[in-house]
Amino acid sequence: MATEYERTERTRVRRKPGRGSYDRELVHAILDEALICHVGFVDDGHPYVTPTIHAREGETIYLHGSPASRTLGSLADGMACCLTATLTDEIVLARSARNHSLNYRSVMVLGTAQEITEPAEKAHALLTVVEHMIPGRSDEVRGPSEKDLETTKVLSMQIEEASAKVRTGFPADKPDDRDLSYWAGVLPLSLATGDPIPAPELSGDVPVPEHVTRWERP
Repeated sequence: MATEYERTERTRVRRKPGRGSYDRELVHAILDEALICHVGFVDDGHPYVTPTIHAREGETIYLHGSPASRTLGSLADGMACCLTATLTDEIVLARSARNHSLNYRSVMVLGTAQEITEPAEKAHALLTVVEHMIPGRSDEVRGPSEKDLETTKVLSMQIEEASAKVRTGFPADKPDDRDLSYWAGVLPLSLATGDPIPAPELSGDVPVPEHVTRWERP
């Protein structure tokens, strides 16, 4: 398999092309680190963008939700869609208001989805989504029951086209602004957990699992 996705007219980064990348590993890494994605599609002439949980396995992205979901119902019919995910790494603080920005890693994926109906494959996809959220969790929960599978719609979306865009570095202040006496730089951001809060009905003798106390993104 090629190390890069093909650069197509639909995925070619036009604005700041130096920030663009088609590297397969980078695209995968951003998808894997992002806890949610946004799925865009057009239904009956109207555009929609929906946030949802996802999980990647190879070149397949799994989506799931209610059978009544407009998004999943539309995509299950083979409708073309666009999936994006963004990670915000730093706030970029410039000397001028105009040059404030964010350092980020983002990915855009184009493809079509299809519904998974085979029970074993459907259960595997749902557990893959759980593992995406918190690795190690699927081994310490009840797996999907027959009823769970009946009341959940699961789709698989193949990565047909993809590109990433990444900004790093300091503010791009104009030379005339660099002598101004305003602080400039970057403010790093991170995703961290607080102390686990047990469910009210949880038995007091159930310890907090290690995969919970040691959770962190890739």
